[in-house]
Amino acid sequence: MIANVLSIAGVDPSGGAGIAADLKTFSALGVYGMAVVTAVTAQNTRAVTAVRLMDPAFITEQIDAVFGDVRVDAVKIGMVATAEIAAAIADALARHRAQHIVLDPVMIAKSGDRLLADAALAALRERLLPLAEVVTPNLPEGAALLGTSEPGDLDGMRTMAHELLRFGSRSVLLKGGHMRGPESIDVLADAGGEVEFAAPRIATKNTHGTGCTLSSAIAALLPTLSRNDAVRTAKAYLTGALRAADDLAVGSGHGPVHHFHQLWERR
Repeated sequence: MIANVLSIAGVDPSGGAGIAADLKTFSALGVYGMAVVTAVTAQNTRAVTAVRLMDPAFITEQIDAVFGDVRVDAVKIGMVATAEIAAAIADALARHRAQHIVLDPVMIAKSGDRLLADAALAALRERLLPLAEVVTPNLPEGAALLGTSEPGDLDGMRTMAHELLRFGSRSVLLKGGHMRGPESIDVLADAGGEVEFAAPRIATKNTHGTGCTLSSAIAALLPTLSRNDAVRTAKAYLTGALRAADDLAVGSGHGPVHHFHQLWERR
């Protein structure tokens, strides 16, 4: 049976991040993708120039419409933006008893533009993290959630990942992309300990939407794989998408990764 996976996120009209990246990832990994819009942005590979937020009540209506008709096997949550939107999403998903929730705590775009209001941070911690099977912060996002500084080494990452578990998620995948070194190492922590996933760093500036892509890949795989295998396979998929990213010619800033690298003939 083909899994049905829902993205709850923002719209990037340049196609590299947000719902566009999520739906491409779902399709590439063989699941049926659906989307609830939380915000519409005006952005490209260089900057976010404007954001229009959806009314929280309308976001609730979108979620109710999907769950009222379609079996939802997993949910990926991306751009939340405000405390009111976070509460609306949390209430709706709890009411529908959503399973396999992956939360990507989107705070800052690759261009450096903030995508989460300061007041929303507490709502993210208190309302959404407890619902998540996997939460996928990078190092700056992990530091913001904890109110601490970023770790400087792998031991610090292990400690931070376990500290983030206190907010109630079943597991934390702390991404090490901001570290230096020949490998990018992510730490997956849960109550049983931690597992590390390493991949070679890819020399490309086309990294727009990497967080969206990884989290949506995990959501696509959780209905059929164990958590560890879902993370391992998702990271391998993202590494391939980064390796093939320079095949694309999209924009003059941080271009997108190649979501269909496994399906399209390499040029």
